[in-house]
Amino acid sequence: MIDHISTAPGAASPPHSALTRAERYAHGAALRQAVRRAAQAEWAVLIDRKDPVTILTEQGKHRIASLLPVRYERMKVSPFAFLRGAAAVMAQDLAHTPATGLMVQACGDCHLANFGSYASPEGLPVFDINDFDETLPAPFEWDVKRLGTSLVLAGEETGLSAKVAGALAEDMALTYGAEMTRLAALTPLQVWLDRVDLTTAVAHFGDRKVRARIEATLAKRLESASRHFGLVADDSGAPSLREHPPLVVRLPAQEDAVRHAFARYCASQPPERLCLLNRYSLKDVIFKVVGVGSVGTFCAIGLFATPDGDVLLLQIKEAQQSVLAPFVSSPYPPFFNQGERVVTGQRIMQAVSDAFLGWTRSDANDAPAVASQPQASPAAALNGADLEFYVRRVKDARLAAIGADFAQEGLSDYARLCGRVLARAHARSGDVAAIAGYIGKGRAFADGITGFSAAYAVQTKTDWDHFTKALEKGLLTPAAA
Repeated sequence: MIDHISTAPGAASPPHSALTRAERYAHGAALRQAVRRAAQAEWAVLIDRKDPVTILTEQGKHRIASLLPVRYERMKVSPFAFLRGAAAVMAQDLAHTPATGLMVQACGDCHLANFGSYASPEGLPVFDINDFDETLPAPFEWDVKRLGTSLVLAGEETGLSAKVAGALAEDMALTYGAEMTRLAALTPLQVWLDRVDLTTAVAHFGDRKVRARIEATLAKRLESASRHFGLVADDSGAPSLREHPPLVVRLPAQEDAVRHAFARYCASQPPERLCLLNRYSLKDVIFKVVGVGSVGTFCAIGLFATPDGDVLLLQIKEAQQSVLAPFVSSPYPPFFNQGERVVTGQRIMQAVSDAFLGWTRSDANDAPAVASQPQASPAAALNGADLEFYVRRVKDARLAAIGADFAQEGLSDYARLCGRVLARAHARSGDVAAIAGYIGKGRAFADGITGFSAAYAVQTKTDWDHFTKALEKGLLTPAAA
């Protein structure tokens, strides 16, 4: 059991450059004596386990209070929806499960809805992890266990039996192990450049009808990117952002603060990126509520345009401390901005990252005083606050969600695809040979992950029930938070 991880990626084995691939593989295999692969199935509630409602209440103190009911309503929908918003709950639990100490740059919030597709600079649909708000170096098992649990819950939600839903976690874990074995034979550069083309991946899906529907949907959604996803209006002859109250609205009192934050982002960009950004100017800003776990953090979209009306949409999103932070120690120098942590993790894990990734901050002097409670509402979120952000191009939500969409039709194929992508993301930072050596070529590791996923899915349903009852009693109202 682990109370606090303090090793760097790969630190459970000697530095990659010190040993051959075969020696590192043998080191990983030897770790089976210290942490049996069957032990990965273990889950037991600690006597002093912190109440999930208490964890969510404490987290809510650092969110925009008026949006907490939105967050909780989204989490109340189902146990899987609860899991999505309760990364902090699962982080405390994972910290007390058996782990080898083989570290990777972890997603930190690895569930099936945080995988998706986006267009590469060449316009090709790439499939990858697409959420990094909680990223930090952590044991590789943590991401695998969270992904497995999400597959079990999602499977049961679609009507699968517990046994068939558990097989989804098993398929994912077997694919993860097989992909680690494949990647362990490659050079570090080959691993770094490896990526998953969604079109090719879909072509290998087992069900021909599902495959045809996904291919048609993918083509339509790639085309939608050229129309800015319905966010941009051009009724007045100049592009502007569309409001969709109450979750997509203008905040006039905070616009200057957001514009200052965008300006700091632009000023921090390398000369070659700044050369491109200088061809655009910021024309419009709008606040937007996103996600499930992210609800309550400050998020805005900036519309940048040229004099000819050419549009670039950038998102500025608040970055808070990772839910993994209390349980691991980052090997990196301290990040002075949580946005830099998110961007660094994304660049490490993704095969093709957004060229516009960056970080910035707000300043307490940027916005006028508009409320006595800085976090009471979106309009007051930047009042007297020094918030930290990361910046990226606006994701095509419909393209990003294509994974979740076709998961409903081909969940088994999707489980294997997620396992493959997660292994490749972990292999970029972790000791791929040592991880492959620990997992081996049999079913022992997959059986362990399947057992844990099933057990923790039951725990999540218990926590969800407790959460919904707390909501009914008013224990998670903004006032209580």
